[in-house]
Amino acid sequence: MALSQRLEFRQTQALVMTPQLMQAIKLLQLSSLDLAAYVEAELEKNPLLERGSDDEQPVASAAPAAETEPAATESDEAVPSDWSQQELETSRDSMEAHLGTDLENVFPDDGGAKSAQPEAPPAGYAEWSGSRGNDENAYNLEAFVSAEITLADYLAEQMALAISDPASRMIGQYLIDMVDEAGYLTGDLDTVAEKLGAPRAHVEAVLAILQTLDPLGVCARNLSECLAIQLRDRDRYDPAMQTLIEHLDLLAKRDFTALRDRCGVNEEDLADMIAEIRHLNPKPGLAFGSTMVQPIVPDVYVREAADGTWQVELNGDTLPKVLINQRYHAEVSKTAHSDSDKRYIADCLQTATWLVRALDQRAKTILKVSSEIVRQQDAFFAHGVQHLRPLNLKTVADAIGMHESTVSRVTANKYMATNRGIFELKYFFTSSIASAHGGEAHSAEAVRHRIRQLIAAESAAEVLSDDTIVDKLREAGIDIARRTVAKYREAMRIPSSVQRRREKQAAAL
Repeated sequence: MALSQRLEFRQTQALVMTPQLMQAIKLLQLSSLDLAAYVEAELEKNPLLERGSDDEQPVASAAPAAETEPAATESDEAVPSDWSQQELETSRDSMEAHLGTDLENVFPDDGGAKSAQPEAPPAGYAEWSGSRGNDENAYNLEAFVSAEITLADYLAEQMALAISDPASRMIGQYLIDMVDEAGYLTGDLDTVAEKLGAPRAHVEAVLAILQTLDPLGVCARNLSECLAIQLRDRDRYDPAMQTLIEHLDLLAKRDFTALRDRCGVNEEDLADMIAEIRHLNPKPGLAFGSTMVQPIVPDVYVREAADGTWQVELNGDTLPKVLINQRYHAEVSKTAHSDSDKRYIADCLQTATWLVRALDQRAKTILKVSSEIVRQQDAFFAHGVQHLRPLNLKTVADAIGMHESTVSRVTANKYMATNRGIFELKYFFTSSIASAHGGEAHSAEAVRHRIRQLIAAESAAEVLSDDTIVDKLREAGIDIARRTVAKYREAMRIPSSVQRRREKQAAAL
């Protein structure tokens, strides 16, 4: 067969993701905090973007869930001006509301002046900072914010008084750096001794000093040692208590018979010992906050309307509102002469336009998906979790004319505030469990709630086994296997029937 060259034309179709489409998909799955950080970075990079005014409203307004019309998935219209970012204003009223007092109580008044130089910084606050800029009477409010002391700093301050030897201080500081937020020492002492080139006996001696510091139980290597340190301070670490501390696994299993035999005490003495252990602190380091807890900010609000329907609206505080400064663009375009400057301005305008459109589309998509979820789960909002229906992504996607992947991205890291609390949007998507009598299927979350109710209502004399729970659920019309009940119970961290019986008997003592 001879080889030859020839030209051939082929027509094919392929899906190509443009940078703008990739940006829209990225914004869709971001949480409100991540989205705010992303928009803030774009505002710094793009000179044509600016924050909007305070009186603008978000483009997606409240609408009844059952009557919400699906918004267009792709829009080429210009974004209205209500995508404005609310500017942070430090007014006198808002400052007083934030501080919880009048400004006269914070800044001393000299003859009715609104601001006066205080004589000295308040005790316990950060170092006094001078004036800001050219205004000598201006104050830095950060100077009034007290610095939160960490566990490591607190231990280091005590160690400086308890240990005077420089080598021992170095070992002590190294050990303090290995203490986790609960107050436990992580790592192995042999490794510490090898890294520092110190004898293990020296490291253990320093550790013994650190374990005497406040709070009691800190720098322990395990739970038994943590409790033992606190019991020694109370002078209650006798041989019986020592045996009990060494067999905490039996205490966790509520095996009181084995504990009485090992400790050599009667039932009353064992109850007193257990009660004393319950008053100890198993995590002494948690008294010092090391991480800031970020509260959940809902993206969607659901309220009941006067006619009984459910009203769904976006939380405007979580929607970054940006505008394109057309006036500045026109002025800059007149002064741009080189091709590179014109190309840069055109790129900035295109990026800004697509960002505003992507934010608008993101808000409409979240509202559309949330409204369909509320329509599907209206019984949950009216009657509670026991009426939660089985729901999957495909059902919602088909109802609103979107792809399942889009619905999945929308429900990721988004929260809905309802009359029954704040829930992640993914909470409303649960698997189905067949009905025992051929009726409507039950939601897995509703079944878990029913199991939790049955176990909470049981008495010490009649503790329900997994088989008994299966029988009761089948009587209620839920066809479920025993292994599924056991799986749900373990996922909810509910102990077995044997362990629950021991706990209830111990509580009755």
